[in-house]
Amino acid sequence: MKIEELLPIDGPSIDEVNKYINKYKNDLIVIKYGGNVFIDRNIFNNFIEDISVLNKLGLSIVVIHGGGPRIKKELDKSNIQSTFIKGLRVTDEKIIKIVEDVLIDFNKDIVVSLKEKNTEAISIHTKKNNVIKVIPESKELGFVGKPNKINNDVITDLLEKNLVPIISPLGLKDDQAYNINGDTAAGAVAKSLKARRLILMTNIEGVLDKEKKLIEEVNSSEILKMIKDETITGGMIPKIDTCLDAVNNGVTGVVIVDGRKPHSILFEIFSDKGAGTLIRK
Repeated sequence: MKIEELLPIDGPSIDEVNKYINKYKNDLIVIKYGGNVFIDRNIFNNFIEDISVLNKLGLSIVVIHGGGPRIKKELDKSNIQSTFIKGLRVTDEKIIKIVEDVLIDFNKDIVVSLKEKNTEAISIHTKKNNVIKVIPESKELGFVGKPNKINNDVITDLLEKNLVPIISPLGLKDDQAYNINGDTAAGAVAKSLKARRLILMTNIEGVLDKEKKLIEEVNSSEILKMIKDETITGGMIPKIDTCLDAVNNGVTGVVIVDGRKPHSILFEIFSDKGAGTLIRK
């Protein structure tokens, strides 16, 4: 199939795609799909189309998904109130079972949707092909883990077969499932695989300056100044910490992308302008 037949009409131009395709041909791109906005099925379908296009163009893509809003919905159904410590959900035995079920269900949804686009994807989670080993985050958080080992071989084997690994932010310690913050899981996978790019899809435009204007590119020292002078605050800080950790540990660049914009992943990879904020070392 010709490249122009693969590209969506409202995506980047064929000239730009041709310009960048060789740049990424032998590199790995890790994409984190998360944020509250992604309950919207149109955005989900748009994301599926973009991943399918990247796979058909021969790029190596690994997807890590979140699931916060879906988890909240299920916990609400069971009348379970969540407590958070520093943005992480306190997770007891009852909650981890619900979290695991929801994330595995969402994982299957992504895999099935990609297959409908003739793109072969493989589920990776605590019940199948698990690649993340964790250590507990802290005693008070319960079954919340932070990755301490990624099984690269499983992922690279799948990529060599032109499959798209779809990874849930779950890990195991002694056969017990632990929930992992989605950004943290994506950062750990990107670092372990020394990815060219880590793309964090969110429901914000990117990193904004004091005037609330998008910053297209920024380095670590500039970002640290922005945290210090409180240009960057609140929930954005842990996301930025993930970005900095990745670029200081072998990932060439991390991009925070607005997933609400049509084909934002394609524009980020295949256009001069990009589609969010690029963070470099």
